[in-house]
Amino acid sequence: MALNLPLVTFWVFAIILILAALRVVTARNPVHAALFLVLCFFTASALWLLAQAEFLAITLVLVYVGAVMVLFLFVVMMLDINFDKLREGFWKHLPLAGGIGALMAGEMVVVLYTKVNMNEMPASAVMPAGSNTKALGAVLYTDYLLPFELAAVILLVAIVAAIAITLRRRKETKYQDPREQLEANRANRLKIVKDVK
Repeated sequence: MALNLPLVTFWVFAIILILAALRVVTARNPVHAALFLVLCFFTASALWLLAQAEFLAITLVLVYVGAVMVLFLFVVMMLDINFDKLREGFWKHLPLAGGIGALMAGEMVVVLYTKVNMNEMPASAVMPAGSNTKALGAVLYTDYLLPFELAAVILLVAIVAAIAITLRRRKETKYQDPREQLEANRANRLKIVKDVK
């Protein structure tokens, strides 16, 4: 029996991904949960590499591990969040969450076990010869240009809204008014006091 290295590698990364995802949900410390999520992203990118989708793998590492998780860890460590209060409604919402999870798992099983006829697929869905990054860019900027631009605008609005919501003026902080500084002259800055004895 010959050893199929790609299949063994797939199962190793898949098992690590499932265990890390379970630890993300069950970890009590949010920093540990975030670190397990980083492990999930790395193993998912390894699975993308096995599927010969190099662009998606490196994007997953750069965007999620390099930016989103760093931001998440920064927020978790900087804010003093009472996680015990957040966990109070866990058992109350467990049946609804379990039902939604079962529905999503059922949809994934249906998708995985649906047979796809390659002859009925559109021409843009079949992988062309060459780089998958080039094919992804061609499809993204031709067939899906409008949704891509709309997603970019929505993300920009979300960034501006997040900055506007979190911007607070503190009373103890002293602010400078450049207009008052430019209007300053010798008459209102210099006051000569005679020494009276």
